[in-house]
Amino acid sequence: MNIATQMRSIPAVLALTLVGCAAGGGNGGAQTHLSATQCQDLTDLRNKAPVTHQRSMSELTALQQAGYHPERRFDPDYPASLERAQRQVNIWYQTECPQARSG
Repeated sequence: MNIATQMRSIPAVLALTLVGCAAGGGNGGAQTHLSATQCQDLTDLRNKAPVTHQRSMSELTALQQAGYHPERRFDPDYPASLERAQRQVNIWYQTECPQARSG
């Protein structure tokens, strides 16, 4: 295969890759952001259960997945960055956690 033929096939491969991504990448489009453990820990925290290290770390991990970066020494966007992440985690919680739908 010469270079011209290879170059012509690249756009076709890219198009097929993008179509696969748009179709959910083979997992049926069911993408979850929160694990079952995170859902349970967030439910416990919302129901005023005692704070534990595991629950705190679970909440922190969810906030980091939503784009919050507490390791920054000086974040000029704080507290807005934290609030944005909290809103995103709340959306995920409402849509992905069965505890939120049943309660």
